[in-house]
Amino acid sequence: MADRIAEMFQRTRAAGRPAIIPFVPGGWPEPDATLAIARAAVEGGADALEIGFPFSDPLADGATNQAAYQQALANGVTLVTVLDAVRAIRGEGIDVPVLLMGYCNPLFSYGTERFVADAVTAGVDGLIIVDLPPEEAAELEVPAQAAGLHLVYLLAPTSTTERIAVVTSHASGFIYCVSVTGVTGARTSMSDQLPEFLARVRAQTDLPLAVGFGISTREHVQAVGAVADAAVIGSAFVQAVGAAAPAARAEAVRAFVRGVAGAT
Repeated sequence: MADRIAEMFQRTRAAGRPAIIPFVPGGWPEPDATLAIARAAVEGGADALEIGFPFSDPLADGATNQAAYQQALANGVTLVTVLDAVRAIRGEGIDVPVLLMGYCNPLFSYGTERFVADAVTAGVDGLIIVDLPPEEAAELEVPAQAAGLHLVYLLAPTSTTERIAVVTSHASGFIYCVSVTGVTGARTSMSDQLPEFLARVRAQTDLPLAVGFGISTREHVQAVGAVADAAVIGSAFVQAVGAAAPAARAEAVRAFVRGVAGAT
């Protein structure tokens, strides 16, 4: 099976720029909206897609994403809905990496081995399970590794040298570096501690580093690109989607991604 994530980073590194990875909750704003949003994001220049599967207690997410998840849950969206959306994305020939981001309760309820099998069949490339530390992840990590599905772990600026060592020894695909201590949400400026934090992670791994939480503007993406391999844009992208009328949504998504990517 081709490693879309590795191929993406080879491409963006050769181009001398960070990968652009927008995040959108699956099945939001409408249950069937994910395919059109994904298509428009890729048309705008997204290098990968991070799709959230809704959960009732998304403890790492700020108000914007929490509200979107609540709306998706009210829409009746489940893991099955999200996997169906990934199948639809692949059915249209969209070949960028797709990562599912979420929390462990829905996944364990679904069954980890069944979920891994269904995710791979649907066309998922990686999982970011926010509340699942490596020490407790064997039930998911073992079948994921066997199936060639990347399991991406998170590190925060408060992570110690010892903690970084644990995460890097388990990580696959890339490492998700949280830019701030706190929850997701659009912010006006980047932490001045980010370069030092990423340097500590770089000292222990050759895996690509992605930065998320608070990435909102082209300037943020440029700052991230100076020290990391990818910028994950969550709440600001969700706000752009949510602010657009349905008929204007695709163009709003394309314009937003072009803007943060610096495309003309």
